[in-house]
Amino acid sequence: MNSRTMLKHGLFSAVVSTSLLVAAVSPADAATVDPSMVGTWTLVAADVQHPDGSRARDYGAAPKGMLIIDAQGHYSLQIFKAERPRFASADKSAATAAEYKAAVMGSSTHFGTISIDPASSTLTFQIENASFPNWEGQQQKRTYELKDGELSYRVVPRPNGDVPISIWRKVN
Repeated sequence: MNSRTMLKHGLFSAVVSTSLLVAAVSPADAATVDPSMVGTWTLVAADVQHPDGSRARDYGAAPKGMLIIDAQGHYSLQIFKAERPRFASADKSAATAAEYKAAVMGSSTHFGTISIDPASSTLTFQIENASFPNWEGQQQKRTYELKDGELSYRVVPRPNGDVPISIWRKVN
């Protein structure tokens, strides 16, 4: 082997070794998720409980959404209000303030890692990125119930005291 080949081989080995080390200590790989939670979930309801105890639809009458959880603890979550109006222009950058507001207020998305504690019935989302930037880097704990293939949980209360409630049905 000439010195150029040895250098390439050495760099390749260093990159592979570093990648394996990073993968070995990745938080998502540190713990596995309860197999009953792994899979694809479709949104059944996105409600909100008001401070007075009343409950309403938070994302309209027929919200759409998907939650995917893998065995290593990675997740991706999307919720959309089905009644979101389309933009008048085909150019997203030409939308009106009202169109932007409806798009933002009619969706909630985030991804990252999740840990599940069945003993305390809590999910903990470690949010890497979110459509609401203030959630990025946050850890959010939510009380959940898993019954007959449906997962429901309560989100952290909003500043006005409203508590969003998400209900999901397992697809696979």
